Amino acid sequence: MFDQIKTGHRFEEIIRNQKFEDGQELSVINFGPTHPSTHGVFQNILLVDGDTILDADTTIGYIHRAFEKIAEHRTFYQITPLTDRLNYCSSPLNNMCWWMTVEKALGVETTKKVDYMRVVIMELARIADHLICNGILGVDLGAYTGFLYVMEFRELIYEIYEGVCGARMTTNMGRIGGFERDFSPEVWAKIDTFLKGFPKAWDELERLFIRNRIFMDRTIDVGAISAEKAMNYGFTGPNLRATGIDYDVRVMNPYSSYQDFDFNIPVGQSGDTYDRWCVRAGEVKESIKIIRQAVEKLKGMKNQPCHSDVPDYYLPPKEDVYTKMEELIAHFKIVMGEVPVPVGEVYHSVEGANGELGMYLVTDGSRVPYRLHFRRPCFIFYQAFPEMVKGGSISDAVTTLSSLNVIAGELDA
Repeated sequence: MFDQIKTGHRFEEIIRNQKFEDGQELSVINFGPTHPSTHGVFQNILLVDGDTILDADTTIGYIHRAFEKIAEHRTFYQITPLTDRLNYCSSPLNNMCWWMTVEKALGVETTKKVDYMRVVIMELARIADHLICNGILGVDLGAYTGFLYVMEFRELIYEIYEGVCGARMTTNMGRIGGFERDFSPEVWAKIDTFLKGFPKAWDELERLFIRNRIFMDRTIDVGAISAEKAMNYGFTGPNLRATGIDYDVRVMNPYSSYQDFDFNIPVGQSGDTYDRWCVRAGEVKESIKIIRQAVEKLKGMKNQPCHSDVPDYYLPPKEDVYTKMEELIAHFKIVMGEVPVPVGEVYHSVEGANGELGMYLVTDGSRVPYRLHFRRPCFIFYQAFPEMVKGGSISDAVTTLSSLNVIAGELDA
């Protein structure tokens, strides 16, 4: 046993203090980084007595890409592709958080149309993320049908992304002050199709799971965490709201005109896997409600520009760049970071799919950030995983990890 662990590791003390019965033997096993149920490249070393987990040790950093350090050598427009590779299940949320952070540093005011367009995209991204999380939790329990059914609508969301920016998963969407182009009639048609078809499909997915006896037995009281401990760890998002705390950045610190929308904050009680699933299911319905309100508000704004009047930072139209020298020079100066950025220090956060996604930006007047730090919700709540699985079975570790929705790209950065 001691050959399998490092000297001084906390497992060593547990093993030494364990009172063994005849024939009893503890085991150290690897849950990841290549186990299919880890949903990402990270490792959990489990100390088990038969099928019961006595302790766990998390290891991260397998795909650490030093994004924050790379950002110190990239101009503000060149940083966007770094952000959408954090939580790649909801890339546009990362993009929008970045642009709002930059706009705060530059003192740029966005129009209501830009705000509402961003709300549509951010809520679609939230739905896509929750769709994956809740669907995959079903897959981990052997229920593949529901996940496969609703994947049709994630594909439709990706088609909307593609119509807005030309990309599907790593979107690189948006500009300082707004969007690169207005939503096309095709995009509006796909949004309308989504709003008509998806709610019924999501209701059917809920009915498949929410009162399913097997699903309830595998998730109720599994991976539970109290509200106090969740707060102490720094939980935010659905994993915190599942404990009964209704903290949501969209309400507590509104951005992108979220104060103009009417929506509820779903909360749970026990902080277990079942409540986390239910909170995300409720948030999907609230996101649909928000999108419908935003679409209605945008109907009277179709002739307004899709960006703010910030010519020093907003890229000129492509047709002008290709035909006019002045616009070509302006485009080059903006992309290469030759437009001065004020010295400052800002923090901006949005309600990401997994919780409070924040960006802390320090500028020194140069063409690149002096410092950029990502507040990744996954990195924070993953620290609680060992405590949440103690006393459970190995199969409980699978469902707990799945319900936390740990995304490796966001965890490691």
